[in-house]
Amino acid sequence: MTETKPDPEEARHDAPDPQDAPGASMRDRVKAAVDDRDGDRLTDLLDPLAPSAALRQLLALSAEDRDVLLELVPTELAAALVEEAPHAAATELVERLDSDRAAEIIDELDSDLQADLIGDLDAEDAEAILAEMEPEDAADVRRLVEYEDDTAGGLMVAEAFAFADTATVGDVLRMVVEGDEDFERYRGQHPYVTDAGGRPIGVVSLRALLTARKNTKLTTIMVEPMTVPVSATLDMLEDIFDAESFLGLPVVEADGRLVGVVGRDAVRDAALERAESDSLKRQQVGDELRSMPLWLRSRRRLMWLSANIVLNVIAASVISAYEATLTAVIAIAVFLPMVSDMSGCSGNQAVGVTMRELSLGVVQPKDAFRVWLKEVSVGAINGIALGLLIAAVAWAWKGNPWLGVVIGVALALNTVLAVSIGGVVPLLLKRLGQDPAAASGPLLTTITDMAGFFLVLSLASLMMPYLV
Repeated sequence: MTETKPDPEEARHDAPDPQDAPGASMRDRVKAAVDDRDGDRLTDLLDPLAPSAALRQLLALSAEDRDVLLELVPTELAAALVEEAPHAAATELVERLDSDRAAEIIDELDSDLQADLIGDLDAEDAEAILAEMEPEDAADVRRLVEYEDDTAGGLMVAEAFAFADTATVGDVLRMVVEGDEDFERYRGQHPYVTDAGGRPIGVVSLRALLTARKNTKLTTIMVEPMTVPVSATLDMLEDIFDAESFLGLPVVEADGRLVGVVGRDAVRDAALERAESDSLKRQQVGDELRSMPLWLRSRRRLMWLSANIVLNVIAASVISAYEATLTAVIAIAVFLPMVSDMSGCSGNQAVGVTMRELSLGVVQPKDAFRVWLKEVSVGAINGIALGLLIAAVAWAWKGNPWLGVVIGVALALNTVLAVSIGGVVPLLLKRLGQDPAAASGPLLTTITDMAGFFLVLSLASLMMPYLV
């Protein structure tokens, strides 16, 4: 019998990928599958994960690799990743894709999320995607985009579990049993009964539906529905859901037509998002994620930090009114609160982003080193920029360039330290079982104050001959 020698080329393809070795991290394996353009392997890696864990793997990739991954995996999985992503990140993921692929993914989402994403895209990109969608779905999205975000119209889904006033119990049960492909989008809704003009005239309870005969008309077992106008505010909706046990409410236009349903979960999520947004605005962060481009993140933070220079100069001018009686060392002390305060602002921005990513599940305590590297990059850029700004102020104010060097270098170094603490400390506290939201702020303030004073005074001591 002739011995068959193995084909070296086949052996090479059959050999296990070193990235798939037991010791390889999930991130390494996902990256290797992306590099190999292996959609099946990506699906096998990501599909078993919780949505937040799968999203974390996606956001750890470069922007180009994210595009590749979303093109390779099944549409349902890609849509689940987009749905799990924070709004700003989801918009960025979609707008980078080809319009046909973006339309496929968006088609898998509920209409309210479709409208949110389309509404934040450039007009050209939005129209390109809408052109690829089914005309009826595109019309729903165009209609939803017109409503304000924090209103019933902006929070509702266009898909309503509605039946004509001629329908019977059997019609409803038949749709439920047959498992219509759109039925999942009606979750949490009772059957609504509408008249010939599309106005809701009744709602049927589950109990009435199950106890009635199949040929019973819905109009005989329905009760009068509570409706809300498309203009109802988030506060109004919260009050209604706090007072009532409804899972959803039909939303009507000014003429009474049923145009969608707003769910309890949508209102709760919107309220939480608003509270989180207000908190982040107080910390001057906004909707930043560390997966965003470095220069974009730096520019967003620097805009607020630069403005604080002016406020701190005003505060320091009060002290400077007594400079005629102060020695050169006391002149250095004029800038101490500026250094500590500006560093604290930078650190609080880092705390805010970490808290946001923790709440969204896109980072974990084990990611502390990666978070630190990301923060050091932003901190170095912003520290140098702020250091130059405050150095120029000190030089112009006191007429001594060396004083500017001392203050500027101290602020730059303390900014890097502050963002390192602000980015990593919440993760370490989370690992220790402590509340990162409550403890991060005081720790950051204390450490940055002490470090700021030490840096300024130490540098001043070294350069004292040039300061007097």
